[in-house]
Amino acid sequence: MNPRRMPSFTQAQMERLCKMLADTYGGLTGSEIEQMLYQIKVADVDPTLTKWKRPFGALTNQQNKDKHGTKVYSFIKYALDPARYIGNSGLFDQRSSEVNTVIAFHGYSFQEDGKFHTREKAETLSEAEDRANRLEKTLESRGVHRDVLQYCRAELMQDNCFHAVLEASKSVASKIRKMSNLQSDGAALVDEAFGGVNPILRINSFQNESDRSEQKGFVNLTKGLFGTFRNFTAHNPKVEYPIKEEDALDLFSLSSYVHRRIDGSIQQP
Repeated sequence: MNPRRMPSFTQAQMERLCKMLADTYGGLTGSEIEQMLYQIKVADVDPTLTKWKRPFGALTNQQNKDKHGTKVYSFIKYALDPARYIGNSGLFDQRSSEVNTVIAFHGYSFQEDGKFHTREKAETLSEAEDRANRLEKTLESRGVHRDVLQYCRAELMQDNCFHAVLEASKSVASKIRKMSNLQSDGAALVDEAFGGVNPILRINSFQNESDRSEQKGFVNLTKGLFGTFRNFTAHNPKVEYPIKEEDALDLFSLSSYVHRRIDGSIQQP
């Protein structure tokens, strides 16, 4: 599709977008709205309007003139510019996932590279919402640990397997640090927390050779989790090494298993 003539939004879609981006609590500020409208060359029809109605009026007026929604997409792009959310990625994740539910009707999604990507067009609201969190629902049906979902929910909402895998493995390291009071990371963290003759965290009673063998196996499994998925995704670009969805789902299940064993571990004084 010609990027200069993006599809138009219905009145309901436009209203929903503006309410999400310019919400009274936590949304774009009045000065930000003014700056963005100026940058995309859209007339600010009434600066005295309440926050969400201001971009709604300006963008609706522009779309009616253009007969297409290109300027609306430009506004979204400026509002979700990743550079604006440095140090506040949670807000970016929230806003982008909400916006993606709306633009899914046009066959688009906005991702963390600051660009719109094409996808299969949604025909119904439930389809748009389902597509936005399809992976999350799949994982919930698998009974994946809640802490895995918490860490990678934003990436799952955008069907971003590559970075969701990275966040899932980060969640394991974070939990180990909290329970062991250690500050290291990766394989070193696993060795310090679960390794040695007197491990800080024990996944069993650690009373006999069978227990110690299981503990050692868990150490190797967890280190393998980091080495195979976390280190790989942290040091390779997404475009060169895409992760298949079925591989990502298996990784989430593995992370979930590790989380449950950590939850049940015994902390030594």
